[in-house]
Amino acid sequence: MSIEVNNESDVSIDEAEFAALAKYVFEAMHIHPRTELSIMFVDPDTISELHVQWMDIPGPTDVLSFPMDELRPGSVENPADEGILGDIVICPDVAAEQAVQAGHSHIEEMLLLATHGILHLLGYDHAEPQEEREMFSLQRHLLLTFLASR
Repeated sequence: MSIEVNNESDVSIDEAEFAALAKYVFEAMHIHPRTELSIMFVDPDTISELHVQWMDIPGPTDVLSFPMDELRPGSVENPADEGILGDIVICPDVAAEQAVQAGHSHIEEMLLLATHGILHLLGYDHAEPQEEREMFSLQRHLLLTFLASR
């Protein structure tokens, strides 16, 4: 499995923790072990530019996901095909603001955003109420079990 974590922001990031989270989610979702993923941390200006370029929405956002091979979760009997899952871009500054509002730590918010981004890359969405319940329940379960395993 190739998980690349790059920090281009001014915020200190434990890159190994995010790689461990991605590995955990890959295993839980039965993603092929040679699947590639990139997680990048950027400043508000950079994510604002990406937000306008790809979503046509001005201003910074917390996380953006860019799927590549449209991989989907597998199962024990039928693991997902190998390929390039895609890229996740996270803005630690926006995450810090959201963490205060949510009442948890900055790192927990960024781990939540990384989990959220991976699920988007795997085809999950939250546009409809049922999709939102399913995706948010799964991301909560994955994050809590990851944190409990540390």
